[in-house]
Amino acid sequence: MTETFNALIVDKQDENFSVEVQNLSLTDLPEGDVLVRVHYSSVNYKDSLASIPDGNIVTRYPFVPGIDLAGVVVSSSDDRFQAGDEVIATSYEIGVSHFGGYSEYARIPANWIVPLPSGLSMKEAMVIGTAGFTAALSVQRLKENNVTPDLGKVLVTGATGGVGSFAVSILSKLGYQVEASTGKVSEHDYLKKLGATEVISREEVYDGKIRALGKQKWFAAVDPVGGEPLASLLTQIQYGGSVAASGLTAGTKLPTTVFPFILRGVNLLGIDSVNCPMETRLKIWDGLASDFKPGNLEELIQAEVTLEQLPEVLPTLLKGQARGRIIVSLI
Repeated sequence: MTETFNALIVDKQDENFSVEVQNLSLTDLPEGDVLVRVHYSSVNYKDSLASIPDGNIVTRYPFVPGIDLAGVVVSSSDDRFQAGDEVIATSYEIGVSHFGGYSEYARIPANWIVPLPSGLSMKEAMVIGTAGFTAALSVQRLKENNVTPDLGKVLVTGATGGVGSFAVSILSKLGYQVEASTGKVSEHDYLKKLGATEVISREEVYDGKIRALGKQKWFAAVDPVGGEPLASLLTQIQYGGSVAASGLTAGTKLPTTVFPFILRGVNLLGIDSVNCPMETRLKIWDGLASDFKPGNLEELIQAEVTLEQLPEVLPTLLKGQARGRIIVSLI
């Protein structure tokens, strides 16, 4: 093991903000039970926010972003993990208040770690990452609320993003009729390759007006968008249907009424992947290695990049330019 290694550091001192690869040593890493040699990470919306001075993600500087990582255990003070184990770590405080995956080495608490399931490689796990995990958790919650393929169409909003792309792929694999919503006309073929039976514009979900109740179009939806589009979507869900909401790219305010809930029995399901209980986390990752695993994982990779390329890549998610997943190779 080398004395120093590379990591992407974001730093903010007074009015000066920087995002660059620097050398760190093991003594620079935060405390934790398990030292991991990171092989892969990925790019998520939170990571992009961490790369700008006013992203409101990072609270102390200098800092290593990256909310996802997969790698090999170097050493562990916890009996659950041994040197050589292949592991995944996502969410919790990783890449937010605890140094994250954009580093060749990471030291993290054992309680945040998931053993790599049989059926997934470390690279595949990071193609999935938090985005795929959130999509799988959304689909699982819909299933638990009795959303079955025979009940009607399932809408996926923000369908070209990481969560949306995985939701389309997982739902299609499970036999659902998937309608994908996007503002990118150029990506219709991509979404159909993932399994969407129909691709619609975002205006067909939200045309700028939020009605008390709209035409009942979909029995269920996976929504990583939030904001006014989610409010509009709720008015168009069929009686007894459900919406799994996980994001806020369209804003945090939800200007809705009680009518979809008290007149149509619509269920709004909150999806949190950050503090998801470990029992559920293990179940979802096992599913992603088997029944939920997309057969077209390669289609979901927009790019594979290095640490040195991250400063240019990270802003693309904030500009709405991402399609599928960007993974980071650290080997």
